Amino acid sequence: MLTLAQTGIGYALPERRVNGISFTTDPFPKPSSTQYPLTTTVQSSVPAISGLLITVLETDGRPSIQPFPTPSVSRRMNSTVSCYRNTSTASVKPIASAKANITIHSFQRRAAEQAMIDHTEVFQAVATSPPPVQIPSRGDHPVRRLNIAQQNGPLSTTKFYANFFLGSQGQGVWTHPYSLSWSKGTQNAQSWGMAISHIDADQRAFGPRNTAIPGSPVQYYINPIAIQSVILSAVELGKSTVLTTDSLQAFSVNANLLPQVGSSSKITFPLVQGMGFVTGVYTDLQPAIQSSVFFRSVSTAAASGNGIFKYQITLEDGKSWLLFATPSNGQDPQLSLISNTLLRGVPNWSGFIQVAKNPAGFSGESIYDNAAGVYPTGLALTASTFSQTGTYKFQWSKAGLAKGDVPQLLMFALPHHVESFSGPTPFARTSLHIQTTTKGVATAVIADSWTLVEGNLPTDMGFAPWNGSLPQGSRSARTLSPAAVSVINTVAASEIRQDMANQTNLDSMYFSGKALSKFAALIYTVHEMCGEPDLARLGLGQLKIAFAKFTTNQQKFPLVYDTAWKGIVSSGSYITGNPGQDFGNAYYNDHHFHYGYFIHAAAIIAYLDPQWLQLNKAWVDILVRDAANPSTSDPYFPFSRAFDWYHGHSWAKGLFESADAKDEESSSEDAFFAYAVKMWGRVTGDRSMEARGNLMLAVLARTLRNYFLLQDGNANHPAEFVGNKVTGIVCFPPPFADAVVRPSIIVALLTLAPLQLFENKVDATTYFGNNLEYVHGSAPDPASSVQGGWKGILYANLALVDPRSSWDFFAQSDFDAGWIDSGASRTWYLAWAAGKFLTCFLAGEKNRAVLDQVG
Repeated sequence: MLTLAQTGIGYALPERRVNGISFTTDPFPKPSSTQYPLTTTVQSSVPAISGLLITVLETDGRPSIQPFPTPSVSRRMNSTVSCYRNTSTASVKPIASAKANITIHSFQRRAAEQAMIDHTEVFQAVATSPPPVQIPSRGDHPVRRLNIAQQNGPLSTTKFYANFFLGSQGQGVWTHPYSLSWSKGTQNAQSWGMAISHIDADQRAFGPRNTAIPGSPVQYYINPIAIQSVILSAVELGKSTVLTTDSLQAFSVNANLLPQVGSSSKITFPLVQGMGFVTGVYTDLQPAIQSSVFFRSVSTAAASGNGIFKYQITLEDGKSWLLFATPSNGQDPQLSLISNTLLRGVPNWSGFIQVAKNPAGFSGESIYDNAAGVYPTGLALTASTFSQTGTYKFQWSKAGLAKGDVPQLLMFALPHHVESFSGPTPFARTSLHIQTTTKGVATAVIADSWTLVEGNLPTDMGFAPWNGSLPQGSRSARTLSPAAVSVINTVAASEIRQDMANQTNLDSMYFSGKALSKFAALIYTVHEMCGEPDLARLGLGQLKIAFAKFTTNQQKFPLVYDTAWKGIVSSGSYITGNPGQDFGNAYYNDHHFHYGYFIHAAAIIAYLDPQWLQLNKAWVDILVRDAANPSTSDPYFPFSRAFDWYHGHSWAKGLFESADAKDEESSSEDAFFAYAVKMWGRVTGDRSMEARGNLMLAVLARTLRNYFLLQDGNANHPAEFVGNKVTGIVCFPPPFADAVVRPSIIVALLTLAPLQLFENKVDATTYFGNNLEYVHGSAPDPASSVQGGWKGILYANLALVDPRSSWDFFAQSDFDAGWIDSGASRTWYLAWAAGKFLTCFLAGEKNRAVLDQVG
């Protein structure tokens, strides 16, 4: 009995006819060595090779407000006020849980300042207990779990595959170097399968020239989307097809296409970052390999061994692809070219089909031949540190051929991976290279595991200004000159009396956290760098009261534990109905940005008052676990929600469908989060957490230099764009950074402007405007028309190369408080400039005569 597919009736994929006659009378012709579309083919359109370009920023969940509002405090500060001495009592009476103790025991001071020198495992659980009782649970998240199979353990909300369970499910996911999207009956092929795309450098589109920047670089470059080069589909897939996902992990997911709900037949796509082939595992279906670019020719080739059937494909855009079919029972798939959009196989076929683009001719084909027959299914990440060295390892699980000569995996390494390869991994590199969208050229590596090493971990970085270019033991500037201390104390005496409660209890976790963090840094500066414990005690009491508003969950929009997606979110969107409330926090946007400020503030409070730590540790730990849970044994949070250990930085976008996929619009706050985690680990004695923060900082230093801060000659972005020096918003002028990001920059500012990069495009703009200071954190002249909080940011950045001028700006007698944004303090900026001056001197950049003046 013929199946429906065999009769040719009810095909989901249209058969092309000429004068009412089908192209072929044999539904399963035996393939010749090379097949061409029939000359009678009628093309209803030209090959779809241009794709779509998204030239605007997608703003769902992204309010256009600036991250640096100016506080409403007295506009003018007279720096001639005498230094504060403890002649009065605090106007706010501390509550019991906020007792203003500053009692750093000697052993804790030593533990807080010394570098770790022994072996430490990086990924150990912070805790596995439920969230604190003051944070209620609710399961009515506004975003439903769309066609996600039930699984044990939390779901990742911020990973590369989120588009497959959000919105229309029609936007792409990027595994790098490939992107995949559900075709949904669109374009020439009218397919319902999984479309595979790869973009070469000559396919990019460029924005207009920015004549305000030397060299007039282009404002953006974009990789076209929705080019359906090769589509893995089946005859049975049609309008009733459903896309489901299962096994959602940090580095991998299974995407499944079923002919209809409940079908036992399906194509499963194991998606793993960096995978060398796109693999579709067929279960009892008739393969339909399609292309909206059009097949020019399809050739059968000698089997590569182990029962694998090989096809060489040339598309109408001239690009070459390879297809390997491995049947589960030895059955020849008999792929036959039916039309210029359809390569069809036999019914009821089971096995897996692998597709790869070959940009390297015979040599590239040979490399793919030797790796075909296996595919990755997941990744296990391990890491450890020893002294100033961190080592992390990718170990992939794999499936496919289980007998005979089982090959090792072909995986693609990004440029920053290749730089840090160690052990046997460098020798596993091949000559095959392929373009990625925004991360340069990837290198094919034949290995089931990689070992990567980062040296010079910032283990000695503390709360004080720090310069990573100096030798260990002399990189922190905790001791300033008497002249500098006098000026700083005068300013601090005024700033520390600001209304901390009103400045911190806002309707935004982001802005509240920034304010708490700035006051914490101010108090640290006064106590540790300026030797004024009484003044510090005054501020610490107020800060603990302000912080208690959050630890007791009494802020304007209390936190809740979301049992649907498993995370700590603001109740703001639940209450207002606005997905963009607090930058989309309830939808899992920006958690590492928001919570990093709270963690940093808590670390300083705990450093100054160890008794406070015991009362508040669980609440702070829950923020760390939400954004950066280090262990799959924690049942309440996914592993590493924000930080992507494959890409080497975090992604900010949560549960919002996006045509350009994930983005990271604040790389500096990404680094600040890692720094906060490191310091919280230090003060709590969690050596694994501190080591993890150190390793994250080292990896970030490498990836920011490769992908975000652009030195002349940067090979990872187009030459037409590199003149921007940054990929988007940046907190420090790129020439100042010499295009090499050092961790010293991380603690330069507590109010950091970001850098922006998407998975599919790079746009030198921001969500809140295109001003040069927004994008670059710089201006042709810092004393120009730039006003408000941005002016203070620019002059703080200036300390990286000219600390004396930076100091003079912040120390001027008629300073305008409007030049300091609400997340920063003049006290810290002065300490930063003086500390940078000191470390610059130690590095041989300044003379002692000047040093003696300001420290």
